[in-house]
Amino acid sequence: MVKFIHTSDFQLGMTRWFLEGEAQARFNDDRMESVVRLGELARETGAEFIVVAGDVFEHNALSKNTLSRAKETFRNLPVPVYLLPGNHDPLVADSVLRKPFADNVHVIADFAPIEFRPGVEIVGAPYLTKRANYDLVREALAPLEPYDGVRIAVGHGQVEARDSEADVIDLRFVEEQIEAGVIDYLALGDTHSTQELGSSGRVWFSGSPETTAFDDRERGSGNALIVTVDGGEVDVVKHRVGRWHFRALEADVNSMEDVERFLKEVDELPYKRRTAVKYGLRGTVGLEAQARLEQGLADLEPVFASLRPRERTMDLHLAPSEEELANLDLHGFAADALADLVGNLHDPVARDAANLLFRLTAKEA
Repeated sequence: MVKFIHTSDFQLGMTRWFLEGEAQARFNDDRMESVVRLGELARETGAEFIVVAGDVFEHNALSKNTLSRAKETFRNLPVPVYLLPGNHDPLVADSVLRKPFADNVHVIADFAPIEFRPGVEIVGAPYLTKRANYDLVREALAPLEPYDGVRIAVGHGQVEARDSEADVIDLRFVEEQIEAGVIDYLALGDTHSTQELGSSGRVWFSGSPETTAFDDRERGSGNALIVTVDGGEVDVVKHRVGRWHFRALEADVNSMEDVERFLKEVDELPYKRRTAVKYGLRGTVGLEAQARLEQGLADLEPVFASLRPRERTMDLHLAPSEEELANLDLHGFAADALADLVGNLHDPVARDAANLLFRLTAKEA
């Protein structure tokens, strides 16, 4: 029996354009801390080693600070860790994975099986160039014979064709190798969300241990997998290790009630310091509702890691009612200016100016 942790896609050194200043620094720290939590998980569960299925680093041109912190973090892990070069950090001449690491850190540098201990092997399919023009996993597994012990394969990439790429992993071939006893499990990286593949129960994407993208396209990240192979049976258990949440919100807003409902939804999101939100709103509102929405979002923005509109999906229009315009009690130049602005509300500058004029007038009243 062997128990290990399957993880991938740390992409240490990653930045997110929507995080600024202190929020980006906090994100960097938490991404490194997610690796620390993998070590804690190994202690708690009795896992013997950790396999990282590619993209340990965001790229090979890392800052000295990021690389030094990563080495120290890996060195302090309580179990051996096996790092697979991926497409972000291929094992090219200047790869950071060619630099010396601690004794407990092993880089999977070729297709040769690695003996972890008698009866347990790890075989990897590393990226040796930025792009592969063939199925690396097949290249690693095809020469192998059935194995009486436990053999864990580690790969990186997709199992379905994207734009006719040649490096797609042949899932049917992999499951034939599992059935033949060549390998017991394939640990995959590349997709950042946890996902089981095929029908054997032995091929998984672990997903990134910390969230990296919004949940409209990355669902189920922030996990690590505890894999147990025992007597020919394989058990995979998902454990949450991530702290961050990237939420994509959409809402129809056509009244003050809709505005309050949306602001309440945003305000009730937990873990705001580690939550980034992008929102798209559709509908038509009056001056008062628009002003309430803008003020409410302005009040919430500082407590989130990021809170910003998704411009591509924003379709919110301003249409003040006659009653709202009458209640402003504007005269002379101010009234003429508002009339011009109302006639050009399709222009964001005009809309913002009308909102400002409304707020100032309401405040004076």
